[in-house]
Amino acid sequence: MTASSTQCEACRDAQPLAFDFTMAFQPIIRLSTHSIYAYEALARGKDGSGAGSVFKHVNAENQYQFDQTCRIKAVKLAAELSIPCYLSINFMPNAVYEPERCIRTTLKAANDYNFPLERILFEFTEGEEVLDYSHIQRIIRYYRSQGFLTAIDDFGAGYSGLTALASINTHMIKLDMALVRDIDTDVTKQTIVRHSVAMCHELSRQIIAEGVETEAELQCLIDLGVDFFQGYYIAKPGFESLPPINQVPGLEAFHCQ
Repeated sequence: MTASSTQCEACRDAQPLAFDFTMAFQPIIRLSTHSIYAYEALARGKDGSGAGSVFKHVNAENQYQFDQTCRIKAVKLAAELSIPCYLSINFMPNAVYEPERCIRTTLKAANDYNFPLERILFEFTEGEEVLDYSHIQRIIRYYRSQGFLTAIDDFGAGYSGLTALASINTHMIKLDMALVRDIDTDVTKQTIVRHSVAMCHELSRQIIAEGVETEAELQCLIDLGVDFFQGYYIAKPGFESLPPINQVPGLEAFHCQ
């Protein structure tokens, strides 16, 4: 089998990125099991600068190569850090994409760096307008068939939250931080999240609250039935490292499941 037969056109024709970057890792915890469920890989500048310093270089011409490079860097660093739970990797839904072939970049990286495939979780953000839902459905179906976990990121902040939920069968959804911020004092947000939790329960999907920044937000979300959490109150992203869970009430002695 030739290299060209195992690669899609975007893989074969992609040019090397003109910029470099690395990753930070932020934990996602599951309160009911008192465990670290996953670490999300987040793009960072080589000098530790935020994601904005990286994404300002991403455009329609290089987004596919950027997406593939993110996967390799995330898996490589996760293996070096011996992440013992899920590794959450974001992918760009509007990148040129042939899942059956392009997943081979991830498979090769996992093999090269000895990272277990069964511990990879793929997130796609619906904050970016999805141009072809049938294409995203095909990607998610294929990823699920290969045993990967999947999630919709930034749910409730994008172009079509309920449409994405109805059309795309992921294992998990992540509530956008805009719904989480000050939820303890916002009855409208509480109502939306309460019904989102009930809806996801009926659909057999787990719900993650991201962007949790205060004890009051955390407690309110617990009362609303949320079990998975991510945010600065839990732990800030660790630059090329796995940060410890903050020593605050209720979050003592967390371990990887």
